[in-house]
Amino acid sequence: MPAPLLLDRRRVIAGAAALPLARALPAWAQSAAKADYTLTIAPVSLEIAPGQIIKTIGYNGTVPGPLIRVREGQNVAIDITNRSDHDEIVHWHGLVIPSLTDGAMEEGAPMIAPGATQRVSFTAKPAGTRWYHTHGMAKTDLTRGLYSGQYGFFYIEPAQNPGAYDREIFIALHQWAPQWVSLQDIRKGPPANNGLEVIYGAASFNDKALGHGEPIRVKEGERVLFRLVNTSATAETAVYLPGHRFTILAMDGNPLARPMESDTLFLSPAERIDALCEMKNKGVWVFGSVIDDERNKGMGAVVEYAGASGDPVWQAPAERVRMIDYTLFGSAAPAREPDARIELVFDKIPGGRGGYNRWTVNGKSFPDTDPIMVQRGKRYRFVMHNLAGDMHPIHLHRHSFEVTNYMGKPMSGLIKDVVALPGRHDGEIDFVADNPGPTLFHCHMQDHQDFGFMTLVKYA
Repeated sequence: MPAPLLLDRRRVIAGAAALPLARALPAWAQSAAKADYTLTIAPVSLEIAPGQIIKTIGYNGTVPGPLIRVREGQNVAIDITNRSDHDEIVHWHGLVIPSLTDGAMEEGAPMIAPGATQRVSFTAKPAGTRWYHTHGMAKTDLTRGLYSGQYGFFYIEPAQNPGAYDREIFIALHQWAPQWVSLQDIRKGPPANNGLEVIYGAASFNDKALGHGEPIRVKEGERVLFRLVNTSATAETAVYLPGHRFTILAMDGNPLARPMESDTLFLSPAERIDALCEMKNKGVWVFGSVIDDERNKGMGAVVEYAGASGDPVWQAPAERVRMIDYTLFGSAAPAREPDARIELVFDKIPGGRGGYNRWTVNGKSFPDTDPIMVQRGKRYRFVMHNLAGDMHPIHLHRHSFEVTNYMGKPMSGLIKDVVALPGRHDGEIDFVADNPGPTLFHCHMQDHQDFGFMTLVKYA
């Protein structure tokens, strides 16, 4: 039973061959050195299952886009050509780079007009599993932003890499066929003032839905490192491989101080997990979402051992994970005191039936939100209060942060760039203001950020 396209650690994909760019490039760029990588933003017809074709926008004609794999500290030049019919932009998620190359127009990075080519250059750091994706707004258009196929892995090889595994497999989890719905209509409940929400009709691991494409073929005793990213625009997910146990080595590309074992891998939108799995339960298995409806829509792949045969087996986990407990991945010791604490309150203004919800940070929606002012070199603690019932995967651009309190539990040692804050709960994160320039802080749910949940961190 087939499964999605897989990328092996020994197979370095440097991007598809460049299209002729001279017409679009300015004169100074035509004489410049050749780019290390090229990305072309253009329409793609993605067949995730026989006859099930997703018409979307992707990079270099594929979804996910090409794996960009570089060395830590390497200077990288990437030419991006926009063959779509609207302005676009590419964000380099998790990298410590200047504002103007980060790929967020709110920080001052330029959009790429249709037909134009833009070159971005930066030093690749820090090491680990990063990714790139569009940072364009979608608003009410469910073909834009991360509802589309504009995403890909950006892996930075560490300077010291023991590589204690036999093979690595990159998997991008994505949900397709989005539509706006009223939760009242779905649940047939009493009238409510909540606005429209997004639901999905299909899903995939990389470019294929569960049961289609090639399986993940493994050998008994093999140590496989799965690098996963949740590229969904709005939905968290949890995946499980029956009869196997994972050792989580890194979160958001950052190594854990102490690796943790887990049966289930939970990822909110934009989160990454590097999980090692020793293949010691021979058979043919379904590796997929713990939610039956998601898995039935395609969120999964088949794992097939050499010499095994038969239909793929799914066994539900003993306990379904509904959220992640970050305190398990850090230390219970309190983090050191910051130089300053900044209170942040997140809330929702319901849009009413048939309308769109609006999101606020300290009572205001972007672009009217007040900037968060910081001074270079100081350590800041964001004390976050989520008053709404919705989960927020909160992302800080151009910096990593330490999770220092999660739902009332002090902690330290866990470094991330996305933290999933459940509804009606509090959390705290610390970061050092060591990368000057406008820095976007937002919820990674596409509809939340598009309808107000963004603000800028500005250096004094």
